[in-house]
Amino acid sequence: MSTSPSSSVQAARMALAARLGELMRDAGLKGGELSVLCGWHAAKTSRILNAKVAPSDSDIRVWCRICGADDQAEDLVASNRAADSLYVEWRRITRTGLRHAQEARVPLYVRTSHFRAYSSRVVPGALQTKGYASALLRMVADVRQTPDDVSDAVDARLARSRLVYEGGRRLVAVVEESVLRYRVGDEEVMAGQLGHLLTVMSLPSVSLGIIPFTTPRTVWPTESFNVFDDRQAGTELLSAQVTVTAPSDVALYIQVFARFAGLAVHGAAARALITAAVDALG
Repeated sequence: MSTSPSSSVQAARMALAARLGELMRDAGLKGGELSVLCGWHAAKTSRILNAKVAPSDSDIRVWCRICGADDQAEDLVASNRAADSLYVEWRRITRTGLRHAQEARVPLYVRTSHFRAYSSRVVPGALQTKGYASALLRMVADVRQTPDDVSDAVDARLARSRLVYEGGRRLVAVVEESVLRYRVGDEEVMAGQLGHLLTVMSLPSVSLGIIPFTTPRTVWPTESFNVFDDRQAGTELLSAQVTVTAPSDVALYIQVFARFAGLAVHGAAARALITAAVDALG
């Protein structure tokens, strides 16, 4: 990943240009020949191939049709549309504090009916208690040196999370057993958080699976990620927020999530792991 939003956008544009160039060469065409078949000036093809200009959705579809790659058009269109927001640094998102980052995703939550959340590090946001969210966001603010609006950010996170439990929405979460053991906050905070998991996992709209330490793996623990319906996936790096919208990439996240879900235990077995984690608090 690049180190700045602008250079990351350019990297995404260059990746798109490279894919279009590959389609052209696979079709046995040169730039001039493609331009004639597409019905535009050769200079336009050159600018697109050199990532000097972003192609329109129509340009991409015509390009794919001429190259006999109609099946790749929608992926490329999605990649092109998302380039500006594929990779955004946290220092840009949180320059005025953490509250805005919580509120900015409310529209996405409103239009999502099926949430998938995999976490290898912390309890997923929609399942966090106020105490846990406060301890976590306090750490985030400290590490990222953001303006101190943690209290407002926590309230915004909890308000956003409530949307997950309304309107017939469904949350399917899978966490590594390590999530139950990492100490976020003091013992009282962790006990409250683990107790909350025991409560919410009984809700008909929530499925919580836990992957035990001892489970033989068919997929390695990855970075935590979320999938919103079948349209968008996202993950949070230490330095940036990454959004994925290309259909084939979203499909990969859904496929890997299904693998994680297959490794997880649910129901009584999951409750036993949570209870053991509570007992380990001493």
